[in-house]
Amino acid sequence: QVQLVESGGGLVQPGGSLRLSCALSGFTDKYYAIGWFRQAPGKGREGVSCISRLDGSTRYADSVKDRFTISRDNAKNTVSLRLNNVKPGDTAVYYCAAAPLGVAGPCSPADFTYWGQGTQVTVSS
Repeated sequence: QVQLVESGGGLVQPGGSLRLSCALSGFTDKYYAIGWFRQAPGKGREGVSCISRLDGSTRYADSVKDRFTISRDNAKNTVSLRLNNVKPGDTAVYYCAAAPLGVAGPCSPADFTYWGQGTQVTVSS
């Protein structure tokens, strides 16, 4: 049974940093892409960043490029998202999700099958 569990959310000041982690279990192979998505109040779910467990290829939304970094540790079955220089517009519930894709792909929520429960990130002074 595939499971994803997010951790690391919280309150952070503008310009600060935060690290989100996604613990993976139940995967039988590395032919999966793992993505981070977010949903702010009153808005749709958007792709933030995705990574292939197979070859490590990555994809970022333009709004987070050069600020966020996604990484994987296949030995520990985790995928992390480092958030740097956060802005109030980054406030949202962040979800990690898995898709049966060998590459990061377009990082679209519609392609992802398994979802975690989400973790809240609030950027405020």
